[in-house]
Amino acid sequence: MAASAQDWLRRIRELPLPPRVKIMNVCGGHERSITMAGLRSALPDNIELVPGPGCPVCICPEEDIFEAIQLALHEDIVLVAYGDMLRVPVNVKRCEARTLEQAKAKGADIRPVSSPQEAARIARDNPEKPVIFFAAGFETTTAPTASLLVEGIPDNLFILLSGRLTWPAVAMLLESDTPGFDALVAPGHVSTIMGPEEWAFVVERHNIPAAVAGFTPESLLAAMYSTLRQLIEGRCFLDNCYPEVVRPGGNRTARKQLQQAMDVTAANWRGVGIIPASGFAINERYRAHDARQAFPDYADDARKRAGEMPPGCDCAKVVLGKIYPNECRLFGVACKPRHPIGPCMVSDEGACRIWWSGGMREPVARGSKKQATA
Repeated sequence: MAASAQDWLRRIRELPLPPRVKIMNVCGGHERSITMAGLRSALPDNIELVPGPGCPVCICPEEDIFEAIQLALHEDIVLVAYGDMLRVPVNVKRCEARTLEQAKAKGADIRPVSSPQEAARIARDNPEKPVIFFAAGFETTTAPTASLLVEGIPDNLFILLSGRLTWPAVAMLLESDTPGFDALVAPGHVSTIMGPEEWAFVVERHNIPAAVAGFTPESLLAAMYSTLRQLIEGRCFLDNCYPEVVRPGGNRTARKQLQQAMDVTAANWRGVGIIPASGFAINERYRAHDARQAFPDYADDARKRAGEMPPGCDCAKVVLGKIYPNECRLFGVACKPRHPIGPCMVSDEGACRIWWSGGMREPVARGSKKQATA
């Protein structure tokens, strides 16, 4: 019989834990499960769970969102995007559209979609118009976009790609002077596509315990128990606590299609900066469906310099695990889900939105003991 969440909690409590240990969970889905299940308050007080850079909406660079808004406003096109992206704000004058949602209110034809296949259907239903799919996401959502390109894409469908790889952001943190965590819970969905081996560098290069987890409390607690035991016993390895889905080598078909359709490049992360080898770009073979090639007049490199977080917004520090969501200066004051200032309050995978939805709505001073009780 598989161990229950209570069993894993008991095993964790029985461990001879160090006075303080920080475990980073990379995935926004993990953060949602942890918060909604109340795992922080159930674990011993000396274990801190730090949300990491696992929200693609939160790190999508402002210049990409701005480009999508301008395309939708000034070209006779249909623009489609994943629903969360419609509400992410950019820094512009009050009279200008600061989100895709506001651009839609100004008359642009912007439609939410849930998959690349839905974007393809809209393109087939509107053969007289260019349809631009603003495809922001990590490996899990970029792989189906690559599949669409490889397996056949409507002639009038173009991809405005803002794809990112997760592991380079974690590598950047580990190579900094202050990584901010002692163990890693690696993302299950990404590992399903790319294989758990993508996270081996955490152990091999940095001697930090790591375990891949699924999205149930049982799988998450099993991964936490594994990393804690590794720390205590002084033997680090990459554990797979999601074996029912995550297999060695990942999804080989998806990885092959990513390699066929995409190049890996340096890429900008909003509020963080350029991270080497962290972005996907449509390669030469499929450039006819690259929106940046078909509509080259809307990319604005100046936005990269302007594209930091709004004044007072600490989303970048939240994304990097430097502070908790309710330590942001704007959390619960100016920034709330109905009127988000920063991107982390927009998406269901954004740590600020998750904490708010989980009932943690009061801002606290940095360093307060109340900060991590969600």
